[in-house]
Amino acid sequence: MTETPITYKLDTKKQAGASNSVLDISETSGLKCIWRCSMIDKLSSACLSWSFNWQELKKLKGINGLTGYILVTYYDNNTEQPPVRVEVDLTSEHQVIEKVIKKDTSFDDFKATFEFSLTPHKYPEELSYEEMFEASEKNDAVLVIGDKKLHVNKSFLSLHSDFFNALFSSNFKEGQMDEVPIKDIFFKDFGLLMSTIYPKNVFPNDPTAEKLLELADRFIMPSVTRQVENHLATVSQINNEKLMWMADKYGMKMLMEKTISQMDSAEKAKKLKMSNEYGELSNETKARLFERLVQIV
Repeated sequence: MTETPITYKLDTKKQAGASNSVLDISETSGLKCIWRCSMIDKLSSACLSWSFNWQELKKLKGINGLTGYILVTYYDNNTEQPPVRVEVDLTSEHQVIEKVIKKDTSFDDFKATFEFSLTPHKYPEELSYEEMFEASEKNDAVLVIGDKKLHVNKSFLSLHSDFFNALFSSNFKEGQMDEVPIKDIFFKDFGLLMSTIYPKNVFPNDPTAEKLLELADRFIMPSVTRQVENHLATVSQINNEKLMWMADKYGMKMLMEKTISQMDSAEKAKKLKMSNEYGELSNETKARLFERLVQIV
């Protein structure tokens, strides 16, 4: 389950020195953050670090992790530089995120400020997966993943998945088997996939989105893809470059329209071109990006 993002913004520019100085201490909605910065390499590199503590947040709300970003705005000799985005994935209650900003020559006077947006997540426990696949009078088939036996309902799975609809048909030998093996998948991943369609469903979030898309594609479950797409298009904190790559790879048209519309400056286009995701985009998407760039220049 995805919670409301926790946001914080430091409006005051802070000056960094040679020592690893504490520049800001904050606590927002139970999330503690200590920001430090030091100048190294003859003042040509600024080492930024954020020490996060969300122990209280976990205790009070049962949070299992946070994802999002830190946006750094820095100044060299009082001249504002392009913002730097730092992706954040907090899995430990005490975790440090680091970023080094470099310059070919020494910084004349390095100052910076930052803001962050981090979304708490509650992940489904494996115990719920065990309960999900217990034997009952409603189930009429058994799937085998590793050493685990999963009791499922053929009609229910067939309704949501063309893969299982075909698998359970009389045209496949698996449809006549008492126990059907499902290979090349972990029990926990299959449980995650099923949790999106079972009555006590769990909604997609940033950490689970890519895995769910991969599994929905394999098992031909368009309803799961739509759920993930809705999350990515509305509340996701994943950067636009990766969102575009996912939209392209898994055919999510609504998300593709949004990510292309976000490409509204030459600077953003350059950032995309330098990203790892750009090389994996289809020729069709690259052509659409070119048309978009022509519109904005």
